[in-house]
Amino acid sequence: MSLNAVPSSDRLHIAFFGLRNVGKSSLVNAVTGQELSVVSAVKGTTTDPVRKSMELLPLGPVVIIDTPGIDDEGELGEKRVKKAKRVLAQTDIAVLVVDSCLGLSKADSELIDMFISRKLPYIIAYNKCDLLSSEPELPENGIYVSALSKKNIDAFKEKLGSFAGSKPEKHIVSDLLSPDDLVLLVIPIDESAPKGRLILPQQQTMRDILDSHCTVMACQDVDIPKTLSMLKAPPRLVITDSQAFGKVSKLVPPSVPLTSFSILFARYKGDLAELVKGAAALSELKDGDKVLISEGCTHHRQCNDIGTVKMPGWIENFSGAKPEFSFTSGGEFPDDLSPYKVIVHCGGCMLNEAEMQHRISRAQESGVPIVNYGIAIAHMHGILRRSLEPFPAMLDLL
Repeated sequence: MSLNAVPSSDRLHIAFFGLRNVGKSSLVNAVTGQELSVVSAVKGTTTDPVRKSMELLPLGPVVIIDTPGIDDEGELGEKRVKKAKRVLAQTDIAVLVVDSCLGLSKADSELIDMFISRKLPYIIAYNKCDLLSSEPELPENGIYVSALSKKNIDAFKEKLGSFAGSKPEKHIVSDLLSPDDLVLLVIPIDESAPKGRLILPQQQTMRDILDSHCTVMACQDVDIPKTLSMLKAPPRLVITDSQAFGKVSKLVPPSVPLTSFSILFARYKGDLAELVKGAAALSELKDGDKVLISEGCTHHRQCNDIGTVKMPGWIENFSGAKPEFSFTSGGEFPDDLSPYKVIVHCGGCMLNEAEMQHRISRAQESGVPIVNYGIAIAHMHGILRRSLEPFPAMLDLL
């Protein structure tokens, strides 16, 4: 996979925050070497977060995000501030841009408190240092820069690069495999499958398997018996689309480990243990309980859509209740989660790890159980224990 093809969800997200007119957009342009953001002396020029995918060594593929000023005013200004703070949920490295002539404001200090509470690595970039007669000593995470004169821009990039390797390497599935293992992927081709291509989690899982020098086979759910009959030895693991869990579990011998793309991504980007524990709430639903079904992407809804049609039907059949369903997609996620009895989330393949972790943390703080599609479907089909066999530590939670 080339760097240009690395999906946004797998890139480090570096977000620039600060007051209006401190030079956030100018600094972003200086770092990216492009006129990415519109620059103006008028306060509030940046009205929506602006994103740019690029490579920043030694960090590798990143997404640079320019945000609106956190001191914007008026009704529209409040919405812009909300958008800026919402970017925090996606941020891996935060940059606070400060006017070096004015120093830290109360709003800046509040942002720093947010960075610290979220355990975000951050840098304070004191911009417009070309206007200073002298440069007082700064804390270790501070640096003087000038987006106008380009002073210390390379040093600033090096400071960003110092965070390389700060996150432990994670794997989708390769850490469960040994070289030369065979993995069978079950990929149903139905009305919800995109024409002519595989969806992102299928692509990423396949690449992760190949990177570990294993062999990948793929088939549709109806072709499992024929595919297995062609093999001299059973596959090391079968990974299925969650929607076909029930059918696939009947076709794959019990001696062959079985799991789903969604469960793998629960571990890759989320908190597998927390999501497994959340499945129990589906058994306790009563008429009128509020259930939030949330998806990280904004795909076109099909007539038999998994989020708005299949999942509610499965939940009603399993619980014997008539809950009240709410639906969100893309960047939408309610500010207040307290009304919900349970949150059922997609696998999160289009969200980066920071945002998926943030959503799970928000649910924990609100005392609301959260489960993802794959775990929920396996639980409702009575095969959750089997689908978690590749992760023995999770079996104690059931």
